[in-house]
Amino acid sequence: MQRKIPGEPFQILLVEDNPGDIRLIMEVMKEAKISNRICVIRDGEEAVNYLRIQSALVYGTLPDLILLDWNLPKKSGYEVLQEIKEDIVLRHIPVIILTSSQTEEDIYNAYHMHANCYISKPLELDQFIRMVKAIEEFWMTAVKLPRR
Repeated sequence: MQRKIPGEPFQILLVEDNPGDIRLIMEVMKEAKISNRICVIRDGEEAVNYLRIQSALVYGTLPDLILLDWNLPKKSGYEVLQEIKEDIVLRHIPVIILTSSQTEEDIYNAYHMHANCYISKPLELDQFIRMVKAIEEFWMTAVKLPRR
């Protein structure tokens, strides 16, 4: 993968309110082949504020990838995604919807708002671990992202 700045850790913004899911994703990502740094934000409003502050700092530490839960407090994942994709500075950041929802309406809305993919969280622990590793393998290894 062509890194934005060679040698810098892969920056991931995890917007998730479930402590168990946060802990599991962090543990799996610790073992990743690619050096990464994860910023965890637990509600949608805080996520939008964080991204706006980072973009105001002239691309300070914008994430390379956003893992976004759909069902968040204060501002839904849908609202967060909408604000990201409407912002000229943020819209290039890949957003993965990572949620327990499997409704057709949520899936349609995510892609309609230009989410890069929609993944329903598996209930089984081993499947959840495989899913996180698949995200790592694809987004941190195979995909080419623009340079900063």
